Amino acid sequence: MYSLNGRSAIVTGAAHGIGRKIALRLSEEGCDIGIFDIDELRAKETAGDIRERGGRVFVEVGSVANKDDVDRAMSTLARELGRVDILVNNAGILRVGKILAMSEKDWDDTLRVNLDGVFLVSRSVIPHMIARKSGCVLNLASWLGKKGVASYGAYCASKFAVIGLTQTMALELAEYGIRVNALAPGLIIETKLRAESEAMHQAQGLPLAAERAKSIPLGRVGYPDDVARLATFLVSDEAAYMTGQAINVSGGLWMN
Repeated sequence: MYSLNGRSAIVTGAAHGIGRKIALRLSEEGCDIGIFDIDELRAKETAGDIRERGGRVFVEVGSVANKDDVDRAMSTLARELGRVDILVNNAGILRVGKILAMSEKDWDDTLRVNLDGVFLVSRSVIPHMIARKSGCVLNLASWLGKKGVASYGAYCASKFAVIGLTQTMALELAEYGIRVNALAPGLIIETKLRAESEAMHQAQGLPLAAERAKSIPLGRVGYPDDVARLATFLVSDEAAYMTGQAINVSGGLWMN
């Protein structure tokens, strides 16, 4: 549908949830895939599913928050893929808790993975795109990168920052023919992050997803496929005149 044959994409956090669905969807559209994730077992499962469908895929294991891991993995993946046309910065974590109760470690870990990870991976991959004067970067933000919500201070701060970084990257890289956009998902279930969030919500007496879904105008929660479909469009030539945007995929939960 989107004619991505012959292109290569690196997807971080593709072992689970949204990242996994994006990797599968891009492969179905003809992309060769590079997976970078800290969960080796599940990353290899995603790769196995891609290979079963006839796709070409490589896996590197490490943390997006560790510069040495990132530089090693991105160099290897770029070499194995032969070129990098698309980068999807999807890896992320969530820690639920009010600011006065949150540990410094939870704050630091959230910012290091969600924000530093985008910075480190982008800085390692983008030179390959600049050399070819083309490419597309997609950063996974959140609707909580547009609205502060109680008990989500660290996550909101990280995702607000991702949107700001996306806009800056779009301005700096446009001259090289590189587009940079962000996605802002709403309440998405069937992900590792959501399962962990539900456990934290329950422990702290906060509303669970089923209750929160009642406030969504379209009347349902979202699924990883909802995000993956839009991600595929944004990295395709169908979105060739879009850069610096943070597009909501939230069922109307957030409309700005």
